[in-house]
Amino acid sequence: MFKRLALTALSVALLAVPSVAGLGVAEAASKPGQGPAVTVMTRNVYIGADIQRPVRATAGLTGNAALVALGNANHELREIVDDTNFPVRAGLLAEEIARTHPDLVGLQEVALWRSGPVQLDQIGVPNASTVDYDYLAILLGKLAARGAHYVAAHEQTESDVEAPSFLGDPFVGTMSDASDQRLTTRDVILKRVGSPVQVTGSGGSHYDAALTLPIAGQPTSFVRGYNWVDAHAGGASFRFVNTHLEAFSSDIALAQADQLLVDLAALSPRTTIIACDCNSDPLDSSVKPFDTVSHKAPYEFIVGSGFTDQWLQWAHAEEGWTSGLSETVDDSTADRFDHRIDMVFAQSSTGSALPVVRATVTGDEVSDRDPATGLWPSDHAGVLMKLRMLR
Repeated sequence: MFKRLALTALSVALLAVPSVAGLGVAEAASKPGQGPAVTVMTRNVYIGADIQRPVRATAGLTGNAALVALGNANHELREIVDDTNFPVRAGLLAEEIARTHPDLVGLQEVALWRSGPVQLDQIGVPNASTVDYDYLAILLGKLAARGAHYVAAHEQTESDVEAPSFLGDPFVGTMSDASDQRLTTRDVILKRVGSPVQVTGSGGSHYDAALTLPIAGQPTSFVRGYNWVDAHAGGASFRFVNTHLEAFSSDIALAQADQLLVDLAALSPRTTIIACDCNSDPLDSSVKPFDTVSHKAPYEFIVGSGFTDQWLQWAHAEEGWTSGLSETVDDSTADRFDHRIDMVFAQSSTGSALPVVRATVTGDEVSDRDPATGLWPSDHAGVLMKLRMLR
């Protein structure tokens, strides 16, 4: 059962002494009531550019000026997406996954970039159909090329937005290199082919709370949600959940976290693991402009509702930084990995934490970059955890 606590009563231990570091598989398996170990991963793969770029460019503008700013900003954004080169980065991500062979992977920001003819009279209508980058297909192909075969156990479509991209000004006849650019974001759960984990059901939903911003006079909503699979391994049943909470408002992220736990509580009860790009740093008490709660509030709500931050069962918080690199992900050092927003939470069917067999952060070392381009796998690092199920 999920325990719901009032926000004012939430508290969390932000630093914990690792209680199971170095615990071997044989030792963990020998304890009464413990079942099989399952390896899970949370991985934000990065859409390839800062989606707030057109929002900033059009702030305070109206009419033709707003449209020109929007088109020019989107053109620059798309150039950055090309430069951050997902086919190269997907190879790095595939290396991580192939090396660590998780049974289940929660992926966030699995972009589908499409383009089509510019339609200045249909701004915001998502109808571009030429596929430029399908991040899911590219990553699965890179995995297969390394002998690591995965399938999408569940794919949840989130935002689907489109806007013009061009150089110059269409109102004075200088527009060039014009197109419509469409971005569809997805949260995806991958399952390793041949894993003893068997998926028995799946689902997903959108959050009611969503960030809505005016872009060139058009209100644009950025939809987020969650997806899940029910799974079975070695006599143990569990639910694996994947989600990506709002980055630009902790108020909205908190409302999304609340809906997630309410929705999960309405499903059949069982051990639950949540892979989360939570956009909530448990060590950050600052409040964003226009918010009423702190950056850490969504995190505190989840752990205050009975879920365990599994990383803190393994190591101190500062050993698990996962964010965040620059927009161009070609940083020369790892210095910008200076906070932790990517989490694995768990709650057994009896409300306890799950034993951690091993855990590591992936994609956070300079040696993880592509040697030819200097690109990192993502602007985030990944979190891999081998968890012991409880019977």
